[in-house]
Amino acid sequence: MPHRTAVIGLGSMGYGIAQSALRAGHETYGFDVNEDRCRAFLAEGGRPGALPEVAEYLDAVIVVVLNAAQTEEVLFGPAGIVPALKPGAVVLSCATVPPDVARDLARRTSDHGVHYLDAPISGGAVKAAAGELTIMAAGSAEAFSAARATLDAISETVFELGEAGAGSAMKAVNQLLAGVHIASMAEALTFGMTQGVAPETFVEVISKCAGTSWMLENRAPHIVAGDYTPHSAVNIWLKDLGIVLDIAKTGQFSAPLTAVALQQFVAAAGQGLGGEDDAAVAKVYARNAGLALPGEA
Repeated sequence: MPHRTAVIGLGSMGYGIAQSALRAGHETYGFDVNEDRCRAFLAEGGRPGALPEVAEYLDAVIVVVLNAAQTEEVLFGPAGIVPALKPGAVVLSCATVPPDVARDLARRTSDHGVHYLDAPISGGAVKAAAGELTIMAAGSAEAFSAARATLDAISETVFELGEAGAGSAMKAVNQLLAGVHIASMAEALTFGMTQGVAPETFVEVISKCAGTSWMLENRAPHIVAGDYTPHSAVNIWLKDLGIVLDIAKTGQFSAPLTAVALQQFVAAAGQGLGGEDDAAVAKVYARNAGLALPGEA
């Protein structure tokens, strides 16, 4: 049955999620602080209406904001949506947050008779728009049942990982690898340049060799094209790798590769690159080595 669904946060991932829900036949509302994004989604067939006016009719709310603080604000802030939802509705919380935060939000949401699915996402903007995300989901059986039609609309693979918090723990593992892989790709590409290996040759060869990774194959072409339009910005990694290290510190676990990768993203942000595509971390290496990347003089 079609759901009444709201997507809160129409960034590169959230917009694609909203498109996928709409394409699957759900009555879909899109909300964002950027009114241009809201108007664009309305033009594609999104439902009109203010969030306070439609909240009580919603079956599912997909929250695709930046971090834990924004998720908290959307759910329980002065205009928080959870108290306005009908009993039995479900919240899918997609931001990368610490597992303890996910557990707390799940408990508080349940206090209002609303289900909570700890549902971090992976796959990038392209898969979000195609309805082919991977979702690392965790929550009660009732939450999964309430969210099933929505999950089917926006994802290709859903891992059911247990109770709330388990999805966020798995997302932290994924982000550790993804952030390290981007930084190592940038280091390897620029190291190759010092040895006369052109970036386009690097991509052609290494993508067919054992040293490749999904992030290498996805991000290195951005460097070759000299295009740093932010599909996933440098600043995301300050947050996500910071979460990984916070979790590691709490568990007294040493994560030196994560710490080194984070410092490279911090350096990139310090050079004014925080809003650029995360492949721009290569510019840190290039500047240190006196190299000119494609598209640079």
